[in-house]
Amino acid sequence: MSVIYTRVALIGLGLIAGSMAHAMRRAGLAGEIVGTARSAETRAVAAEIGLCDRITETAAEAVEGADLVVLCVPVGAMGAVAAEIAPHLAPGATVTDVGSVKRDVIEQVGPHLPDGVHFIPGHPLAGTEHSGPRSGFAELFDNRYTLLTPVEGTDPAATARLRALWEGCGANVEEMDADHHDLVLAVTSHTPHLIAYTMVGVADDLRRVTDSEVIKYSAAGFRDFTRIAASDPTMWRDVFLTNKDATLEILGRFTEELFALQRAIRRGDGDHLHAYFTRTRAIRRGIIEAGQDTDAPNFGRTPSKREVPGA
Repeated sequence: MSVIYTRVALIGLGLIAGSMAHAMRRAGLAGEIVGTARSAETRAVAAEIGLCDRITETAAEAVEGADLVVLCVPVGAMGAVAAEIAPHLAPGATVTDVGSVKRDVIEQVGPHLPDGVHFIPGHPLAGTEHSGPRSGFAELFDNRYTLLTPVEGTDPAATARLRALWEGCGANVEEMDADHHDLVLAVTSHTPHLIAYTMVGVADDLRRVTDSEVIKYSAAGFRDFTRIAASDPTMWRDVFLTNKDATLEILGRFTEELFALQRAIRRGDGDHLHAYFTRTRAIRRGIIEAGQDTDAPNFGRTPSKREVPGA
């Protein structure tokens, strides 16, 4: 593919930013990739592995002359970063992000951006339990979805350009209203992560089951919980604090469903359990048919294959 953006600035150099850098290089989508991170250690590692063409000490330096700026920092830090870079943004530049929450990001970032800068929030639905500049890889976004939530009045040409970049990185791209995005992600990502953290915490607190037994005898379900619960704690703290309304709504629904299953087990209602599990099993089949996972043995996981648990 041809170059879509002459200079891309990546603010934050973790898994998503690193994978974007690799994917953009793979397809030749960016003329120059500039990166920065708050941590000097992170910047040093990124420079050592050649993650970007240039590493700067500050976000303000990184965005100078960039026609695309990607905010790859925890959701809770978006507003402060936007305020820092706003005076240094080039006219006509596009600012986007990769956060898992959209309404709060819009409210944090939007007021800081000057006129003439396009703000197009985004969210790639891809990730692993790993973090840091060494964790990125070009294939992370292949056949995964990226959701764009353009704010009112966004230039369609700017949105089309950003869509082309994500498609060039291998992603399937769709547009969505920000509030609907937050509700959808509360169902598909945020609440499942909270449940995973809770189940691992329960195992840790259950003193009748020792740590060694939890590790040695982990069945597949618990292993998947631990994989999800190993995700970046700072990122997930911010997700729950900034998308609390949607998450609490889905948690309420989850609690109601859990009570119904608890009652069925107590009463020995096998018909209810079988019907429920049959209905939910069909959702798994739909995910496989959509190409978002595999029905290969052990979910296609092998020691040599990276695992991608979700957003």
